[in-house]
Amino acid sequence: MSLDVDVFDYVIVGAGAAGCILANRLAADGTNTVCLLEAGPPDRNILLHIPAGLYKTSSNPKYAWSFETVPSPGTANRSIPMPQGRTLGGSTTINGMIYNRGAAADFDEWATQGNRGWAYADVLPYFKRSERRLGECDSFYRGTEGLLPITDCDWRHPLCDAFIEAALSAGIARNPDYNAAGQAGVGYYQRYITRGWRVSAARAFLRPLAKKKNLDIRTNAQATAVQFEGTRAIGVRYARGPGHPTSFVKARREVILSAGAANSPKLLQLSGVGAASILSGLGIPLVHELPGVGESVQDHYVVHLIARVEGIQTVSGHGLALLREAAKWMLGRPNFLAVSPSLVYGFVNSRDIHSTPDIQLDVALGNYAHHHGRRFPVVKLGYSQLRPKSIGYVRAHSADPFQAPLIQPNYLADERDRQVIVDGMKIARQLLRAPALRRFNCTEEFPGPKITDDTDLLQFAREVGMTGYHLCGSCRMGPSVSAASVVDDQLRVHGMQALRVVDASIMPAVPSANTSAAAFMIAEKAADMILGRLPLAALAHNGAAQPAAAE
Repeated sequence: MSLDVDVFDYVIVGAGAAGCILANRLAADGTNTVCLLEAGPPDRNILLHIPAGLYKTSSNPKYAWSFETVPSPGTANRSIPMPQGRTLGGSTTINGMIYNRGAAADFDEWATQGNRGWAYADVLPYFKRSERRLGECDSFYRGTEGLLPITDCDWRHPLCDAFIEAALSAGIARNPDYNAAGQAGVGYYQRYITRGWRVSAARAFLRPLAKKKNLDIRTNAQATAVQFEGTRAIGVRYARGPGHPTSFVKARREVILSAGAANSPKLLQLSGVGAASILSGLGIPLVHELPGVGESVQDHYVVHLIARVEGIQTVSGHGLALLREAAKWMLGRPNFLAVSPSLVYGFVNSRDIHSTPDIQLDVALGNYAHHHGRRFPVVKLGYSQLRPKSIGYVRAHSADPFQAPLIQPNYLADERDRQVIVDGMKIARQLLRAPALRRFNCTEEFPGPKITDDTDLLQFAREVGMTGYHLCGSCRMGPSVSAASVVDDQLRVHGMQALRVVDASIMPAVPSANTSAAAFMIAEKAADMILGRLPLAALAHNGAAQPAAAE
């Protein structure tokens, strides 16, 4: 698709979860011209659309930014790989496909921080607008007419069922829908997979507009700077790669950054918007002093326990087992090629089962190599703190737009985070030792039964933990009186004109969930703001509509 001129009403940077929805909503009625810039290639590789393909694509630099964190004490001075999607659909094309909104209290907290119209009652209609929930659901909480299909996991495994039984015996309730009235409990995940295929943001929201002449999608087009006249954004410069000449697209109305929590703040800094002290050190002329750019970063830190099982097979990506599953996939039968890596969830409190959840449990199955080279089946039980307190940063590393940013989430820097990570390991161990799993001779391999002291448990967490891929907060939403804020509650960059940020970077605090669902919601809400529409009516928790919050 192309237009004859390089002038558009809107220029969107980044075709990820938020960018794809914005492109759809802004271009849908044909009255606006929209240019969508994506740094990566088109999503033509079939592995991007088969759920199990993520094991290949998520580490392929053609389709993923090969980012990594800065070493820190919280990670035993390790760098942690943090790939981010770099193709149409962004991370929704390479991620685990989990649909998880978070708790109502998460968004109520956003509102109490001075963000009008972002309480749970306000954002619930926007969660509903994007989704098409397939299966039984409470229509007050769930949408059934959106473009993004959300399905239940149709593949069951005895080990997963046994884990759920173990959780029930420990007093954790079964929850039929963690995206509805309440989050606490255990069950199989919901995901954006249908009929054996991944449904990325590109597939759900760009494909329906494939013939729209007012939408110009440019791939292999990495934004290098936002262009300003004074403090007004007038367009975006981009290049096909290092050493290539730059091109320019002009925006009549607005420039919208949806490049993600790593690349959106980096692009602002490269464009001269950020802390003067940081920009001067990079030799970048200051356009507007905004010290919050790149700060307030959060992420979920995930620790995995590995338990060996006997007398049962888990999943295998090799030999006849793989061929059998491929045959099931082609026949449309449930198979492990068409599931997310994470199968079972648990939202629980690490100290008191009956209190508000503070950790998310995550069950996966696999095979691990013995030190003699033999492989054995395992249950992989991960967990993460839902609401970490540690704060980090994202910063441009140099004035070169093709150099990766510095990403420092400062995992486990806060004492409260360290306490929850230790308590979480104890409850995870308790569940792995439950009677329901004994019939499989479930035996902890890592960290191993010899590690019992809290200090040693914490050190293990530091040595093996990894990112939850939920980076957010780097362009934090909040009132202008706060030095930490980058955008207002309309997602307009403070002190600038015709410039917004619409992606996970605006989250004032990481939600107690995987973040793609909230990114979808943010884009849906932002589209109404950009188009000057009244917000959807807020929904009271008893199911009745109430007046929308002032915008």
